[in-house]
Amino acid sequence: MDGKAGSAGLNAAASGPADLNAGGRSQRGSVQSVDRALTLLELLARSAGGIPLTELAAGARLNISTCHHLLATLVNWGYVAKAPGRRYALGARGLHLGQAFLKQVDLPRRAQPLVERISADTGETVHVAVLQGDTIITLLRREGRHAVRVDTGALGASDAPHATATGKAMLAWLPEHEVRRILAIKRMEAFTPNTITDPDRLIEELRLVRRNGHALDREEFQPGVLCVGAAIRNHLGAVVGAISASTPTLRATEEHVALMRDSVIGAARVLSAEFGEQNPDAAVADPMATPVN
Repeated sequence: MDGKAGSAGLNAAASGPADLNAGGRSQRGSVQSVDRALTLLELLARSAGGIPLTELAAGARLNISTCHHLLATLVNWGYVAKAPGRRYALGARGLHLGQAFLKQVDLPRRAQPLVERISADTGETVHVAVLQGDTIITLLRREGRHAVRVDTGALGASDAPHATATGKAMLAWLPEHEVRRILAIKRMEAFTPNTITDPDRLIEELRLVRRNGHALDREEFQPGVLCVGAAIRNHLGAVVGAISASTPTLRATEEHVALMRDSVIGAARVLSAEFGEQNPDAAVADPMATPVN
């Protein structure tokens, strides 16, 4: 985004509980430095591709020196990271808070009725997963109702965010530099001949995932298995988790895949609404957009 549009967006984003008044003082009963640090995190949460120091300072109504010192502290704690182009972005430490939040709100309990609905509508195996750090954690699974169904193994961690529908559904909503960091750590193992192992090609597919509202795993993780997944997001548009349905390719007709897609997207929208997402169809900034200096 250009500087003019970016500044307008930052000023709008700064409004809210953590906003500072025109005098630069915190609201009564709050701590000024904490207010300022949280304002910076809120601005970064709404950014696409990171924000330069000067724009952050302007958006938070801080002088450059104060803003720089606050960011340095947040970088040390891992809540902010330095992004390409001399910009700042949210750091991976925020995922730790996200996981703690999930434990408190109990995503599996909230998702259970919708998982059962997808199972009843499609007869297929359904998963609910989260992205913890660089690893997919499957929290809930409902086995398929058909005699021939997908064998998904045990609940727990998976190292295949690039090859699964839940993984791609969640990666699609992260900034590009964070996606590339995760892909570099996981090394994009080829689980089948269909697995995407080129980062640039996967980045392009993730753009389509955002545009279409769902991700597909076309025998990329398991031979003979097709999966459809969609992200669950909160009021800031950040990913809370993902829900998916998996079918053997022998049942993957165009009509059946469309049924799975509609069921999964519908469930993801209901769960997203529970987490505060107001308008899932509204245009949002692309987190993978190349920053313009």
